[in-house]
Amino acid sequence: MDSIKSGFCYGARAEMTSMPKFSNSGFNTNWQQAPRSRFTSLLSIMLMLAVAMVPLAGLAQEASNDQTYKELLVLFEDWREFESPPLLDGAPDYTAETTSRRHRELSTYQARLKSFDIENWPVGQQVDWHLVRAEMNGMDFNIRVLQPWVRDPAFYTSIWTAQSDTPAHEGPTHHALVELWTYEFPLDPQAEARLSAQLKTISPLLQQARINLTGNARELWIAGIQNLRDQEAALIELAVTTKTNGDDFRAALANARAETTGFIEWLEAQSPSKTGPSGIGRENYTWQLRNVHLVPLSWEEEVALLQRELDRAVSMLVLEEFHNRKLPPLVPISSPEEYEQRAEQAVIKFSEFLRNEEILPQYDYIEPALRAQMGQFVPQESRNFFYTVSHHELLALWTHWYHWFDLALMEAQPHPSPIRREALLYNIFDSRSEGMSTGFEEMMMHAGLYDDNPRAREVVWIMLAQRAARGLGSLYAHANIFTMQEARNFHVARTPRGWMRDDLDLLGFEQLLYMRQPGYGSSYVTGKYLIERLMAEMGRQSEEEIVLSDFFGKIDQQGVIPVSLIHWQLTGDDKQIRSLME
Repeated sequence: MDSIKSGFCYGARAEMTSMPKFSNSGFNTNWQQAPRSRFTSLLSIMLMLAVAMVPLAGLAQEASNDQTYKELLVLFEDWREFESPPLLDGAPDYTAETTSRRHRELSTYQARLKSFDIENWPVGQQVDWHLVRAEMNGMDFNIRVLQPWVRDPAFYTSIWTAQSDTPAHEGPTHHALVELWTYEFPLDPQAEARLSAQLKTISPLLQQARINLTGNARELWIAGIQNLRDQEAALIELAVTTKTNGDDFRAALANARAETTGFIEWLEAQSPSKTGPSGIGRENYTWQLRNVHLVPLSWEEEVALLQRELDRAVSMLVLEEFHNRKLPPLVPISSPEEYEQRAEQAVIKFSEFLRNEEILPQYDYIEPALRAQMGQFVPQESRNFFYTVSHHELLALWTHWYHWFDLALMEAQPHPSPIRREALLYNIFDSRSEGMSTGFEEMMMHAGLYDDNPRAREVVWIMLAQRAARGLGSLYAHANIFTMQEARNFHVARTPRGWMRDDLDLLGFEQLLYMRQPGYGSSYVTGKYLIERLMAEMGRQSEEEIVLSDFFGKIDQQGVIPVSLIHWQLTGDDKQIRSLME
């Protein structure tokens, strides 16, 4: 996700309001396309019906291996129940003894999975098997290498005040989060009791953290303290919001705040003793990339790809500036009134473009999703990178809002497979979620979104350069070539026009997240590349001109899963997956 407010838990995603809930009854997704020629229209209808039937076809194919696939679904349910740790004093247990025991028990689930003979399964069912394998590899990697409960103080952050725009929160999180954004205030009695119970997990969790946090990753340790400070601020604000609630609730809230404050003091006292590197190294990075996130690349290949995309973005910016040299420059939004007016125009323009140009299927939730994330005016002195982008050209940022289309589709049309229906664990969704949202920015530019405003194309290239620069910085940091501070400096220096400011919290938030979650910082550009490869392959296989609404519709119907698996399911080409299994 690209945040335009800083912070991890307190207001971390407040550039947008929470996504409204969409139900099957509330939205009738109409897959029929706008009229074209008789032949093309008929072909489009046939293709769109095929897209809509993809999940049903997968279920029909299941008959040949019905019992075996059902056993996989049983294993998946067992696995997900096991993945959530037992409780210790009311909080998830991440102690060394329990974690070691659970690592041994994990091997029994992996053995059950390996016993399946999936060679003759339909591709969709094989894809589900690989998703379960990736999740189990994710737990194994977290225990063997990443160890967030040992190395990463930010792991123990509980309070989240905003919904993530991805299927689950970015980065490693514990299993007892307090999602404040899901509550309506003032609290009714049932919500008060529920929130009170959740707040009571914070104290035992932070007490446990003082025992578990034995790692020596200096920069992870020091930078992570800010996340707990954000939690402290959120609890202070919550106390004001709920000052009329009952004694039990206020006691739970006061205790959570006191424990958070004490934990921050403890972290600060321990900081001088932390002297080790925070990166996981190239080999571990590549192992996670290929075995957990199912990205068919290595650390070295990602470095080459991101460097190429950085160079391409900057060189294209130079050419765009030359092409537009006789045009007036973009003038950023200068008042709340202007922002409101231009935001309304942008919603209508983008919605109509996606519909009239047959970019996406006729989803009913596009405009509501955009309206929920319109944002607001921010004074120039407070604008971080993404605010600077949006105040120059709103749609340059809003094309990234494919995230919210994804979440709306997951709500309106849950995938038939339980394995794909909810968020994948360990951020395994990143190449598809971030790659699509980033790729959509440039794709919409090439599709003609800015034909009436050529200067906006410059902003798109600046955004790509920023993504490539921050991803490269994170790659070098995980290889321990850069410190996190050096990664931040690189990020700032390689972002054109000085739009990546080093005096705002966004910079620290992003580089900390990418250190906490290896592969996430590069996933924006890597996922974009993999989706472009998929488009190229489908273009080679098609005898007809590709209709974008068909292309994106087919991708959407596979769920928010790694692009390598979508590539296999839509093209029949399994070379990427075979390379990962070697």
